[in-house]
Amino acid sequence: MENKDIVITSRIRLARNLKNYKFPIKMNQEEAQNIIKEVNSAINRVNLNYKLIYMHELSNLQKSALIENHLISPALAEKNHTAAFLLSPDKKVSIMLNEEDHVRIQTIDKGMSLKECWNLSDKIDDVIEETVDYAFDHELGYVTSCPTNIGTGMRASVMIHLPALSITNQVEKLLYGVSQIGVAVRGVYGEGTKSLGHLYQISNQGTLGASEETLIEKITQVTDQIVEKEEKTREFLKKKNYDELEDEFYRAYGLLTNARRMTTEEAMRLISLVKLGKDMEMIKAADNIDLYNLMTKIQPSNLSSLMGKELLPNEMDNERAEIIRSEFLK
Repeated sequence: MENKDIVITSRIRLARNLKNYKFPIKMNQEEAQNIIKEVNSAINRVNLNYKLIYMHELSNLQKSALIENHLISPALAEKNHTAAFLLSPDKKVSIMLNEEDHVRIQTIDKGMSLKECWNLSDKIDDVIEETVDYAFDHELGYVTSCPTNIGTGMRASVMIHLPALSITNQVEKLLYGVSQIGVAVRGVYGEGTKSLGHLYQISNQGTLGASEETLIEKITQVTDQIVEKEEKTREFLKKKNYDELEDEFYRAYGLLTNARRMTTEEAMRLISLVKLGKDMEMIKAADNIDLYNLMTKIQPSNLSSLMGKELLPNEMDNERAEIIRSEFLK
């Protein structure tokens, strides 16, 4: 089994602030607009074709859908007239403006690609810094509003799929262990959110006193160890509980292809099981389906956006089941 089946996405986020400006929590609207204009001008200068989107122009539904697609943070969604973000055409780069810090550069890509994401983030950072003065201390590093981000200002994270460790009740103990060595474990949408579909985010906790390369290497090593544990658990389950596992995978597939109503939590769990069965080569189904993309597509706000209207809870469960059936049976 390859890493890419377990490590779903990689992400680098850089926190930056502009020199001689108050932190976003203390800024007025005019100062916030000046920061947006400065960063937007820096990006436009090199013709990257990034789209500038102001938060006050978006509905609550649109903001929630952007969170579900990991394009903005929940903290940015709470902002209104003082915040905006720049989005690249391929949606791999999102530059959040006036969230917790003046600038949050986020790059995201599939699989274990932290180094590639870092290289892209570094290039975007350089483009901005050519015309914008960052707040920087020669002893501490980049100055940020939260002390845990001082230093490199970098957060390296991976989205990881751990169904076998979850099934065998090992995941909590394992993730608690890595949290003791400076690695944070979060839910699908970051801090304060829960795991859905056996998905977890693993990231560095601190940024001071270590280089970007060192932090990336640390997360890579921890991720490799977790992946190895997940793979060994899958092999053990396949050897010891083949019939039970196969039955559970096909039951999940049966529900996904026949149910007429399904909650987010149930759908995520069942899709996770089918993905596990597919990755373990124990179920012949969903060969042409991007199951992680389907997990994202069936989130509440994405569903409502797809339907073009706010859905009631029962309508949402009905539509979710219909979309899943159509994906599996097409």
